[in-house]
Amino acid sequence: MMFWYDHDVSGWGWFAMSASMILFWALIITAAVLLFRALSRPTEHPHTHAPAGPSPEQLLAERFARGEIDEEDYQRRLAALRASPPSTKPG
Repeated sequence: MMFWYDHDVSGWGWFAMSASMILFWALIITAAVLLFRALSRPTEHPHTHAPAGPSPEQLLAERFARGEIDEEDYQRRLAALRASPPSTKPG
């Protein structure tokens, strides 16, 4: 019976316990949400979001439209582009 005396929890003790419990559950829920988001995210390559650049034929047409090359040069280069197999990027 000696331990019944002088072990009361004051108002600040109740406040600290309540705040600690709220903080504990907030951390548990935050960790669960972050884990769920990380596991449900589709795996993709980091460079897949980059917009594709213009094709070589489009670049050639733009150069022709700007007057950088004449029609004969345009036709010759266009035929060369269409004759060569498309290059594949190593991935």
